[in-house]
Amino acid sequence: MNNTITRVPGVMVGHYTDAEHGTGTTVMTFPEPNVVVVDVRGGAPGTRETDAFGTAIKPVTINALLFSGGSVFGLAAAQGVVDAIADEGRGTPTPMGPVPIVPTAIIYDLMIGSADVRPGPEAGAAAYRARSADPVALGSVGAGTGATVAGWRGEEHFRKGGIGSAAMSVDGAVVGALVVLNAIGDVFTLSGEPLTAGTPDALGAWTGPPKQADNTTLICVATDAGVSDRNELRRVAIRAHDALGATVRPTHSRYDGDTAFVVSFGEEDDRDANIDKIQQAAFIVVGRAIEAAMRSATSLGGVRAIGPGA
Repeated sequence: MNNTITRVPGVMVGHYTDAEHGTGTTVMTFPEPNVVVVDVRGGAPGTRETDAFGTAIKPVTINALLFSGGSVFGLAAAQGVVDAIADEGRGTPTPMGPVPIVPTAIIYDLMIGSADVRPGPEAGAAAYRARSADPVALGSVGAGTGATVAGWRGEEHFRKGGIGSAAMSVDGAVVGALVVLNAIGDVFTLSGEPLTAGTPDALGAWTGPPKQADNTTLICVATDAGVSDRNELRRVAIRAHDALGATVRPTHSRYDGDTAFVVSFGEEDDRDANIDKIQQAAFIVVGRAIEAAMRSATSLGGVRAIGPGA
């Protein structure tokens, strides 16, 4: 069974991976129309077009969602996706033609591989062309290629993060999550099992700003439950961040750019899903996706993984 985000009907994911230079890009597309919210809780985010989903903004359908490595330079990858969608004649209608809407968020991965090689428009377009509804490739691929975790206790404690994904059924609907795990904190399962060497109460490990002081975990939760109320979807985003707080310690620090997107589509009248169950399902699938990212990652650039690819 497909237990990744592409289990949600209509969701497609594509990766561009540059293992040689330790970076990459991941593109997700969804059925249209859709409803989107974003919740930024880290102190150092890098984003594009997230203001389009503010509380005072008219709802707009997204044509794709892009997660990228390369720090702020990786935002350039979005242009390749925008151009590819424009070539298809898709986008928000305007008097001068369709305008593609591609919100984007980046992670800081410049410490692995080549810091001067970052995803650009070609990488974004390649990831868009590669998307499919197959189970998502996990680990050190796409935007998670150069992802790391546990840097708050010093470089010797670094471990590989990466792409994780999970999905579950809820009252006839499906809730899925895709995570780019690139956290400054130690990582635990939802049940509290440590996946890195930290302990839940390791406050003493915080000895000041880490040498590699920029990290970000990116989250996308998608559901075909047809939830159209953006206030209800914001509660889903909160539960996604709750899962991040439960599994990554510390998180939401001034060194992280932790950002969660929630995308909903489908006909609400065709679903019997309870919004409270949808919110709790988001907590579960994000937590499982974070664990999957750790267990699927492979060692890269001198940073060891915990899983089979260590």
